[in-house]
Amino acid sequence: MIEYVIPDFNIDQIARSGQCFRFRREGEGRYSLIAGGKWLDIEQNGETVRFSCAENEFEGFWRDYFDLNADYGRYKSKVAKRDAYLRAAVETGSGLRILRQELWETIICFIISQQNNIPRITKCVDGLCTLFGEAGQGENGEVYHAFPTAERLAQCTPEELAPIRLGYRAKYICATARQVASGAVDLEKVARMKYADAKNELLRLTGVGIKVAECICLFGLHHIDAFPIDTHIRQMLDAHYPKGFPLTRYRGFAGVMQQYAFFYELEMQNNR
Repeated sequence: MIEYVIPDFNIDQIARSGQCFRFRREGEGRYSLIAGGKWLDIEQNGETVRFSCAENEFEGFWRDYFDLNADYGRYKSKVAKRDAYLRAAVETGSGLRILRQELWETIICFIISQQNNIPRITKCVDGLCTLFGEAGQGENGEVYHAFPTAERLAQCTPEELAPIRLGYRAKYICATARQVASGAVDLEKVARMKYADAKNELLRLTGVGIKVAECICLFGLHHIDAFPIDTHIRQMLDAHYPKGFPLTRYRGFAGVMQQYAFFYELEMQNNR
């Protein structure tokens, strides 16, 4: 167990922000997470955060995963003083960070996310991992499952995915897995592409439209200029930015602003 003081970081907000679906709440300020085939327990009290891993694992994987080298205080300081909506959004989600997630996992999770809600997406992802992911064991002895590989899912039929209750998304997942496993879409090349090129290549995947491609660019490739527009963001834009979101002002990190706005919309919806 190692401990760090981390400003602009709130594990509860990150876990509930809809960018990753493998967090599990273990108690007040306590979560477990599976990423990169690894298990992590996280506990936070104020700005003090404890991670259940060795320092070399933290520095080799989790520091980058949580984007801890980025200065989110600088991003927040760029919000226009006259923009009351975005300032409220930033204050509400002040501990958010854009996770650096594994590309393949992000692709499948956001195919599942279409016309879906966070609890149901989480349940579907858990089911997919339990049935088809490689088993591992956490430090506490609990068995967990890594995210299934493209090669494993390429062997599946939609009927074999039926217990997960993915609906029409099952055929998309099987087809996308075959595209990736066969090399028809090379994710290693996609990971080296610039934002616009990566987005266009992702659109070749079965079941990936513009919104999902934007989400993958933001959460799986860390192109933080990506700005996914779903129902929540569309309603926000119509209500607060009828002339369009000021993307030019936030060029280079517009996706961070999108995440603050998205989380704020979720919080307001949950508090109604």
